Amino acid sequence: MKRALYLCLLLLGLQVQGERKSNLDNEQQQQKIPHSPEDHSHTEGENSAHVKIAPSNVDFAFRFYKQVREEAGNKNIFFSPLSISTAFAMLSLGARSNTLSQLHKGLAFNLTEMEEQEIHEGFQRVLQLLNDPHREVQLSMGNALFVDDRLKVLQKFSDDVTNFYYSEAISSNFQNSSKATKEINNYIETKTHGKIVDLLQSLGPGTVMVLVNYIFFKGYWETPFNELNTRDDDFWLNAKNSVKVKMMHQNKHFNIHRDEKFSCWVVEIPYKGNAVALFVLPDEGTMKQVEDALIKETVSNWMQSLEKRKIYLDLPKFSISAFYDIKSLLEKMGVTEVFSDQADLSGVAGKTGLTVSKAIHKAVVDVRENGTEAAAATVVELMLMSAGPASPPPLHIKFNRSFLMMIIDKTTLNILFMGKIVNPVAKED
Repeated sequence: MKRALYLCLLLLGLQVQGERKSNLDNEQQQQKIPHSPEDHSHTEGENSAHVKIAPSNVDFAFRFYKQVREEAGNKNIFFSPLSISTAFAMLSLGARSNTLSQLHKGLAFNLTEMEEQEIHEGFQRVLQLLNDPHREVQLSMGNALFVDDRLKVLQKFSDDVTNFYYSEAISSNFQNSSKATKEINNYIETKTHGKIVDLLQSLGPGTVMVLVNYIFFKGYWETPFNELNTRDDDFWLNAKNSVKVKMMHQNKHFNIHRDEKFSCWVVEIPYKGNAVALFVLPDEGTMKQVEDALIKETVSNWMQSLEKRKIYLDLPKFSISAFYDIKSLLEKMGVTEVFSDQADLSGVAGKTGLTVSKAIHKAVVDVRENGTEAAAATVVELMLMSAGPASPPPLHIKFNRSFLMMIIDKTTLNILFMGKIVNPVAKED
């Protein structure tokens, strides 16, 4: 009988409210993830675990973006690279031989530069930092492993998932598929505060394990947009066609950068706390050029070149979603064996012949006057075999055409979410 293993990864941010309310204390305590104050991260140095894995996670983010772009056509793009990296890093704990090597390479980890142990210690540290209750940006991340009584999970895999990823074990009866599906969906709905409902429609035949990972993000702009200044405006889909959007407006000092080489404006909008949103506006007709330039060195240069300057900023309110077949995308990125009959996942439950048969990802983002709401979900199923003179008025940067967006957590140095907004009012799923 075929056996299947699902991994489900969720990233979530709740709707931003006018006043900050913290009702997450109990949930964060339930996660039982050790943490240290946020500012400790600044003194850990370049050799700290999360700093070592950050370049690989950023590399993966941009590689994956470029793969998605090839198939997205003229649709919005939005996903959580940290979600996908974490899911497959966890899976790699049970991978062996060439399957493991392909996963490392696909996730942009070079074992000549760091040891395998350091990869998992890096994600362990990311979890600790994201779950720090002292942060002004509210973030929490956790994992759960739903295991059928029939599956004998190896003790080492169970210990490693618990140690590095703080996964809680939940016993389930997958022979009662509808009950198990409801149990998992209820867990996900609770952890995401009702933002992701009925993610799993059903469980495949022989499913014996489901792994759930979620991240909660709730960010408030350091300086909110005034709702009274939001007005209807045109957002141009191309040279001839436009749609009406609610355009937010601010007239203040922002960190900005003009990249003449790649013909784009970069605007950083800070959240309260140690996270920022980076908005990139290519000049007309230069989006592909900017996308091609997306590597960690380019973005690092943007971040280092930011200068505070007073501007007129127009940014649309938008709420978009996107859905991806991760299996197909990763196969095109060279991660093939884990999805085949040659997969070696013997570190999970011995020689049971598990293979990944399905991997999907869903992400949602909502940007408004007070801040940002973002959510994402990944499901993986495994089965058996230029500043001018000072005198002119402030520069006007108007995001009224396709632009890029990244939500960056400066504490862990990770890109939590990224995407391309082509049509702010499109309802894609």
